[in-house]
Amino acid sequence: MNEFSLEELKVGDELQGYFIVKSVNVKTSSNNKLYLDLMLGDQTGEINGKVWDANEEMVEQFTAGAVVKAKGTVTSWQNNLQLKIVRIRMAGDTDDINYDTLVQSAPLKPQDMYDYIMSMVDGMMNEDIKKLVRFLVEEKEDKFLTHPAAKRNHHAIRSGLIYHIYRMLQSGEALSSVYTNINSDLLYAGIILHDLEKINEMAADRLGIVSEYTKEGQLLGHIIMGIKRIDEAAKQLDVSDEVSQMLQHMVLTHHYEPEYGSPKKPMMPEGELLHYIDMIDARMYDMDKALSTLDPGEFSEPVFVLDRRRIYKADL
Repeated sequence: MNEFSLEELKVGDELQGYFIVKSVNVKTSSNNKLYLDLMLGDQTGEINGKVWDANEEMVEQFTAGAVVKAKGTVTSWQNNLQLKIVRIRMAGDTDDINYDTLVQSAPLKPQDMYDYIMSMVDGMMNEDIKKLVRFLVEEKEDKFLTHPAAKRNHHAIRSGLIYHIYRMLQSGEALSSVYTNINSDLLYAGIILHDLEKINEMAADRLGIVSEYTKEGQLLGHIIMGIKRIDEAAKQLDVSDEVSQMLQHMVLTHHYEPEYGSPKKPMMPEGELLHYIDMIDARMYDMDKALSTLDPGEFSEPVFVLDRRRIYKADL
């Protein structure tokens, strides 16, 4: 039995190893037997796995965030790799586990990214914007360092949220030197705040694994939660209505379309830039992820979040 990292798997491989349970759904098969639909992960990726003929003890044990030892065979279902699990158990104290290999993390140190973000805040000229952004970031500092940006798809890794904002700020800096008519304080503040309430929208542990969406996250979502928190904090800090409303508008409009959660489109150039910088970083992340396992000259499998496009790795 070979040991594999998940990025190396192909159909027919047999594997055995330790994995993080990233999500679990309890389902019933056509013959009325329980089975578990698991998403297993390690530092290199994730794979869906099925545990057939599950029992109540398994349902209680195998929860999101659990570390398990699994054995199975790699199959394919709807053009995606899937693990047919033949044996699985909880990892124990006597198991020799390197936890650093189990969790996908941002490629940069969280504290270094945080320091860069705060240096951008320090450089803001508008004192109200600076004061409000600093307050909102610092109140979430601990979780901000490790929280993912999503449960699935782009930046759904440990420290994914801060990595997403870090890269967007770098793009914002570059574009500010091109489009000199914009207010850079407003753009940078919008970038920093646009997804910050994902920390309260999704319940995630220190490994960056999302167990569920919170009640408020399901009922309102991070956009509405974000504008509420800006409004509350602005009043608490005696920030001007103009600053509060501009920042709320930035957060409210960054998804651009009503079906994606934004009831209005941006009415300021800074908001327009925020939307496209957000889209660029998300799509580049998903494309990089699709390309990471390919050799030059190869196409990826269809990528659902990229409109099922097959991404090509140029042979140059």
